[in-house]
Amino acid sequence: MKREELEALRAKVSCEVVLEQAGYKLDAKESTRRAIKYRRDGDIVIVTHGGRGWFDPLSDGKGDVFGLAMFLDKVTFPVAAEEVATLVGLRLSRPEWTSPRSSAPARDIAERWRSQRTPSPASDTWRYLCWERSIPPAILRLAIREGLLREGPFGSMWAAHVDSNGRVVGWEERGPEWRGFSTGGSKVLFRLGPGDANRLCVTEAAIDAMSLAALEGPREKTLYLSTGGGWSPATDTVLAALAARSVMNLVAATDANSQGDVYAERLRVIAERACCDWQRLRPPAEDWNDVLQIRERKKRERKTEKRRPAACASAASREASPGMRRPLTRPHADAAPREGS
Repeated sequence: MKREELEALRAKVSCEVVLEQAGYKLDAKESTRRAIKYRRDGDIVIVTHGGRGWFDPLSDGKGDVFGLAMFLDKVTFPVAAEEVATLVGLRLSRPEWTSPRSSAPARDIAERWRSQRTPSPASDTWRYLCWERSIPPAILRLAIREGLLREGPFGSMWAAHVDSNGRVVGWEERGPEWRGFSTGGSKVLFRLGPGDANRLCVTEAAIDAMSLAALEGPREKTLYLSTGGGWSPATDTVLAALAARSVMNLVAATDANSQGDVYAERLRVIAERACCDWQRLRPPAEDWNDVLQIRERKKRERKTEKRRPAACASAASREASPGMRRPLTRPHADAAPREGS
């Protein structure tokens, strides 16, 4: 098939249709608008990107509709493309699963938040944050003590956004395969640190805020903030109110790209209006989590290098050194005879 034909098939055939034809059933209870879960016996496939993508949480399998056909039937790409072509025009045997999109009442948001568990060291969420994102356990425990983290579906993390009264009004969603914000929730600010802080570090994601806290210590009297990748009017209002407090330092710790520079300029304007100090803290990598992961990788490499000389010395110690003198005593402490005696 030509490239244009393949692109047309990719747009016309949903991964959900392929799964249904293969005998998979929707698990509506564990599905979200961005991640729709299908089961067949012990097999699980998650459909993402509006039906155009998928991944297998039990393996490394992921891709588009052609990759799904190859994955399910263990066939080559040309065969998979022909199979997908036969599904053009087929609809799901049930209405497509959707979750409510309208703005949810604050009570519903709070109840949804409270119904989720906090991450624990044995959870997939904890492993995602510690292993894949290199967030130190001490920082996670701090965020949990402050009521900022919950377990989302499929090993994802929910990071709370709170209003000026400390109420959870929404949350950032981050996981191995997708990112988003709570359906019906409001973006304000993720806040990690003391309420009486005189230094505000503003990042674009909760994971970056926690990463910067890990890199800095965290610093005393510092509040690590995240806008959640956006800039709502509520975010602007709350930041202006925080910056207006006495002896305040507003730090633009946004990403090292053009969008991050735009946000940094907005923060500079807020600082000027509030007559507070302003600083651009630009990460040496794309974002602060990248910086943290680079640091942790270098730590592991240094530990590996330190272990190598010890191993070499251990092996060498088993060999006699050239010219080693014969001991003057035998193993049982009898004197060895001297030459010429």
